[in-house]
Amino acid sequence: MVKVGEIKRARELISDIVHLTPTMRSRTLSNIAGKEIFLKCEHLQNTGSFKIRGATNKIKNLVINDKVDSVVAASSGNHGQAVSYIAKELGISAKIVVPPQIPDVKENAIRGYGAEVIYGGENESIRIDEARELAEEINGSFVPPFDDPLIIAGQGTLGLEILEQVKDVEVVYVPIGGGGLISGVATAIKEKNPSCKVIGVEPEIAKDAYLSIKENKIVSLKEEPKTIADGLRVLQPGYLTFPILNKYLDDVILVTEDEIKRTFTIILERAKQLVEPSGAVALAGAFKDQKNENKTSVVVISGGNIELGKISEYLLNKKI
Repeated sequence: MVKVGEIKRARELISDIVHLTPTMRSRTLSNIAGKEIFLKCEHLQNTGSFKIRGATNKIKNLVINDKVDSVVAASSGNHGQAVSYIAKELGISAKIVVPPQIPDVKENAIRGYGAEVIYGGENESIRIDEARELAEEINGSFVPPFDDPLIIAGQGTLGLEILEQVKDVEVVYVPIGGGGLISGVATAIKEKNPSCKVIGVEPEIAKDAYLSIKENKIVSLKEEPKTIADGLRVLQPGYLTFPILNKYLDDVILVTEDEIKRTFTIILERAKQLVEPSGAVALAGAFKDQKNENKTSVVVISGGNIELGKISEYLLNKKI
């Protein structure tokens, strides 16, 4: 289990790369949700998502301890961008194994940071195996997307910021993919403020964490889910992240594709913020949650790397 001391050390190590992102209060979103809503704006983070936190902590530790000169990662986009960026900053090479249908905006950013893009298998588990094998072949270091103590500790720095920026926070909503972000955030928050609830939010068609917690064991989906929240398309929680989720999460809320679209539309129209569908998931959960009305809540907007040409596909005009 990652401890809050490791998260504090990570914060010191990554402070020259990672931005202190703002929290934004919205009266409109609060009225819709029935609770005071603050957005933790990781879509304004360096490389456009929270992923830079864990990637920087992991790769800086590798360089300090092992003197590596190349890294390999598997990513649907945001982790790949983060790994590529920090590798360039540190003067080492990077190769990123990506899905065949990676959004152009994410692929272009990875290439823009100087990394080599390699198209991998159809699901995340296959691509992670391919990246591990490639790292061995080139004598490089594999940088996991979520299931690694240094990655989790890096993501947990977001939790420390939430506690400092919204001192009376009662509930925190976090999206769940492989669990690296919510594991780190939950550890930071629960170890420093145990009374604060941490609620995970997951697409209904990608509910591996929900099923795993319900059955008290890791449950794997049969195929990669086709949710519009492409950053949350995983088959199962990590072996390191699952015990943390099981220990700290107060609840997991499932949201439909239409609920994600509705929230994406509201964020764009009323909060004037452009986020990716994965970044809208946690707020969709906050809107849906009726158990925690009138609670001061922080919602993690996890990323903003979106293809502009697809915005119309993500908008929802009908009422749900």
